[in-house]
Amino acid sequence: MENHEIAAVLERTAKLMELHSENPFKIRSYQNAAFKLEKTREKLSDKSVEELEQMEGIGKSLSAKIHQLIHTHELQDLRLLLDKTPTGILELMKIKGLGPKKIAVLWKELQIESPGELRYACHENRLLTLKGFGEKTQQQLLNAVEFSLAQQGFFHYAQAEAVAMEFLAELKSRLPEISIGICGELRRKCEVVQQLDFIVGQDGVNTAEVISRLTDASIDASAAATGLPLAFTLTGIPVKVHCCAPESFIYQRWKLTGNEQHINACQELASDETLYKIPGLTDEESIYRLLGLPYIEPECREGLQEVELARTGHLPTPLISMRDLKGILHNHSTYSDGIHTLEEMAVACKEMGYQYLGICDHSASAKYAGGLSIEKVKEQQEDIRQINNRLHPFRIFSGIESDILADGSLDYPDEILSTFDFVVASVHSGLRMDKEKATQRLLKAIENPFTTILGHPSGRLLLSREAYPLDYPAIMEACAQHGVVMEINAHPYRLDLDWRWISAAVDKGLHLSINPDAHSIEGYRDMYYGVCVARKGMLTAANTFNALSLEEIEDWFQKRRKSFNTK
Repeated sequence: MENHEIAAVLERTAKLMELHSENPFKIRSYQNAAFKLEKTREKLSDKSVEELEQMEGIGKSLSAKIHQLIHTHELQDLRLLLDKTPTGILELMKIKGLGPKKIAVLWKELQIESPGELRYACHENRLLTLKGFGEKTQQQLLNAVEFSLAQQGFFHYAQAEAVAMEFLAELKSRLPEISIGICGELRRKCEVVQQLDFIVGQDGVNTAEVISRLTDASIDASAAATGLPLAFTLTGIPVKVHCCAPESFIYQRWKLTGNEQHINACQELASDETLYKIPGLTDEESIYRLLGLPYIEPECREGLQEVELARTGHLPTPLISMRDLKGILHNHSTYSDGIHTLEEMAVACKEMGYQYLGICDHSASAKYAGGLSIEKVKEQQEDIRQINNRLHPFRIFSGIESDILADGSLDYPDEILSTFDFVVASVHSGLRMDKEKATQRLLKAIENPFTTILGHPSGRLLLSREAYPLDYPAIMEACAQHGVVMEINAHPYRLDLDWRWISAAVDKGLHLSINPDAHSIEGYRDMYYGVCVARKGMLTAANTFNALSLEEIEDWFQKRRKSFNTK
């Protein structure tokens, strides 16, 4: 087991203990251990009971239990708690803002044991009779549970892609002579997907039998024979395998990739029969050539404006790619809540071929994330100077993720903000805002001359927390006026800015920065997911901030610093 998996089990155990009102000292020991183990860089699975016992925050009792968990993948304390907890209560624990204590009250006082029952109780105003549950709390819980219920049946792209690629590799190894490909939402790289779609160009091959052996799923062989989708699940994700004749594989994959609006817009330019009968069809480019269009990348086939842009010669091309990116901005180190040191983050970034790293540890008000005091800021900046001397010509830029406070001001006084190469301004607290309040808060932050990048603009967590409402045109207009870059946060649970707003941002002349918000070296991999959604929004390198070379971005930062020093 990985460290984060062990920590998650301990954290879940602590929450269930709290739900069942167990010994508070025992609860705290599990919570402390989970926190410590999440941050440690030592590989727990390699340690003996005695070695675990010596680790900070563990102790004798927990060390034996953690050792058992590592080697059996089961924790007896958790198993006993799960046995006496209704399944619906476990679902309630997934709802944002609903902690164990509140759930315990709902369960014991109102016999609420599922999200659906909670929604009904809120509509009936039953929570108003409970101590500590006012009208405002009831509405907040209703909003949270309705959002949670609406997200059921969706999966993060990163999770779905990992499952799909493993299955695809197995399928290709079993059917090496057959055309096999991904299509549907996953090929369009949608940020969340409902199912995995594959297409197989079969000719006398018993695809159903192969899939049955791969998945232990019951597959309808007659469906494969008639070309109907084979339906089953992989690790809980619905899967459909579409079968077709080998000669129609390219066309059918194209048709099963674009959404309905995209396919309809294309077919208005040529009949379905004409597309199907393209002689010697070997790639999807030939389909678009027949339509008189340049090639439209799979990510963009969403039926929004891509066909019209292609028809009129305004389709952005080429789209941004990983090889266009010259540096990685907005990252964290052990100075705040990262798990690798500043130098480790820098060396790994350099070894990946990047020219620069932007370090943006949390600012002082983010006490929950080890936000930097002014003294720590100065210490880190000196550390950066020394590491830059050692790693030249690679460069670390000294940044900060400065909290946007409730009134829209930035954390730290101006004399400290002015010492950074750049500032990422982000909202991390007070997320329950109406549209006017959220917009005004961000506008004030954008107007601050020290704001360089607006971080994860909407505050959303995909499938977990809704974005706060914003007047996006006003936000983008302000960014354009004040020369502020907008972030595309590449963490697969954020992917914020939403790709649907990227074209509007580009039309305003904005630069967008694809940032991983990495809290570890492994977090750099999330740049890929940021590129995926950037391509969906038809972003090119010309409008991507961190596609600038080291020399170009140094010049950009210097000019901006000079501009606010003269104001």
